[in-house]
Amino acid sequence: MSEDCCTPNGNVMILSCSGGSNVGQLSNRAAVELTLEGFRKMFCLAGVGGHLSGFVQSAKDIPAMVAIDGCPVGCAKAILDHAEIPIKNYVLITDLAIEKNKDFNLKDEDVRKVKDAVRRAYINRTVPPICC
Repeated sequence: MSEDCCTPNGNVMILSCSGGSNVGQLSNRAAVELTLEGFRKMFCLAGVGGHLSGFVQSAKDIPAMVAIDGCPVGCAKAILDHAEIPIKNYVLITDLAIEKNKDFNLKDEDVRKVKDAVRRAYINRTVPPICC
């Protein structure tokens, strides 16, 4: 059994839309903080959107992922759909009663709300756990 088996930093990808609004930036900040806290690892959605082969293949091969979109425009979802990458777990920030605007002074309580939603999305995942 691998030492990495069933560890909190297993192969789980967080992809955030990181768009030009408060909810896009909440997506980015939550992904960064979750990575720094050791929950999972943030990966480059822009690389997937640019169809860079290594990024696309990594996203296709990963056994578990959480995609975070800020608003119903759904850029992260559209990028993954276009690259034919199945979305395994999904969080839409405006569904968390956070309204989209252009105020980049993000509230800590909103960041916590997004991080909690990502954790719940992963826990409620439909893919099998990454255990050996």
